[in-house]
Amino acid sequence: MTIHSTHPFAEGPRDPARQLRGRLVSPVTLWTTGDTVERAGITVSSTEVVRGEPGRLLGLIDPLSGVLDLVRRRGTWVVGVLSVAERRLSDAFGGLDPAPGGPFALTDWEQTAWGPRAVTVGTWAGVRLESISELGWSALVVGTIESVALDDRTPLAHLRGRYGHWTPGLDA
Repeated sequence: MTIHSTHPFAEGPRDPARQLRGRLVSPVTLWTTGDTVERAGITVSSTEVVRGEPGRLLGLIDPLSGVLDLVRRRGTWVVGVLSVAERRLSDAFGGLDPAPGGPFALTDWEQTAWGPRAVTVGTWAGVRLESISELGWSALVVGTIESVALDDRTPLAHLRGRYGHWTPGLDA
């Protein structure tokens, strides 16, 4: 795990595309795959859900992440929509916060047919791999949504390198 002394999105020359992406409110999701013997996870904010029959989930993943390799081998993963209360999980799986024993030690996990799911995460999907392709400096991962569980907790959002949330019904 890499712990950054500065914000990882602020390092180096300012990429205009990255600056534009930073101005789009993004969901904070946790992608996990594996089993009790071998598992991996990563925080992903570049995630989209595509309606259709079947519905699909798309995400942009670091091509060097262990999650991508394990998704390729297993063919399934869990996408959890993190709530405001799960910010620590986001930071740990994103490599921003130290997690003694690893990020999987921060909470309890339930093994599902698609991979491990943090028991604190109420909104999640079980996804089956459809394709992985190179897109820019990322891997575009496309999966078929096979299962969905929903709750009403306030989702965690990411905007310009910071966390936030929006509460429905409270327009500014």
